[in-house]
Amino acid sequence: MEVHQLEILRELGALGSVKAVADTLMVTPSAVSQQLAHLQRTVEVPLTRKEGRNLVLTEAGQVLADAGAAVVSAMADARGALGTYHGSPAGRVTVSGFHSAGQALFAPLARMLDRPEHPRIELSDEDVAQQDFPALTARYDLVLAHRMDHSPRWPAERVAVIPLAHEPLDVALPAGHPLAQKETVTADDVGAEAWVTSHPGYSPADVLSAVAALSSREPNIVHRINDYSTVAALVAAGGVVGLLPRYTAGPVLNPDIVLRPLEGISTRRRIDLLARPENLKRRSVVMVCEALEDIMAGLVKQG
Repeated sequence: MEVHQLEILRELGALGSVKAVADTLMVTPSAVSQQLAHLQRTVEVPLTRKEGRNLVLTEAGQVLADAGAAVVSAMADARGALGTYHGSPAGRVTVSGFHSAGQALFAPLARMLDRPEHPRIELSDEDVAQQDFPALTARYDLVLAHRMDHSPRWPAERVAVIPLAHEPLDVALPAGHPLAQKETVTADDVGAEAWVTSHPGYSPADVLSAVAALSSREPNIVHRINDYSTVAALVAAGGVVGLLPRYTAGPVLNPDIVLRPLEGISTRRRIDLLARPENLKRRSVVMVCEALEDIMAGLVKQG
């Protein structure tokens, strides 16, 4: 039996005729009769009987109608509770972010939402290979993800995508490096340098592969580090160059490092929010999205 069938049975008991039920529920009399017939097949005792031209409830039918009324009421309460949950701005929202996004965005986000009437955020760091970000939406309401322009698009049939930024990766040089005097550098300029880069499957390693292809030099990779703060410290110490994101590297930069755009290579990565579509129906989740958009817009403006 289904809730709408119980609702029809309840209305029949109250209104006394199939036509009155049909008029009330704005359906045809045949649709009412059909649903009553489906309901009757699920129980072993008669639920209705003919009384002249009218169809009325038997005693068993009235018992089921009364029970059905409780079910309908409970369903209305459940829908109301769900509506409150969806509409509440103060709900719990889980957010994951890759390391550089977390360093740049998490603290401002926590400050911005530090009010009782705002969402209660729970933050986690998840630095995975690009193709593994969509799967994280099973565990988090919002997933900060990145991919290079040439990488496969996110699976739109599985996740909703909210773009945040189109961020270049710049060459990070020690402040005293000869190339620091240039406004931009090329693959030929940096192809012979010693590098600190990421592990394979992450954005800096992808860019360095393009540098190697254009400069026709096998890259001299000294260190493989995914954490940008460690990359920045190694570059500042001298002896290696690296790649750092232009907008989100602010927390790890220091006066001993300069960033220079890399000419002739697409170095941009897309920073997006990924979410399951149903999560974006919650007001609390939308508020966190809007806050992250505002924070990222500020970083882009500064960059």
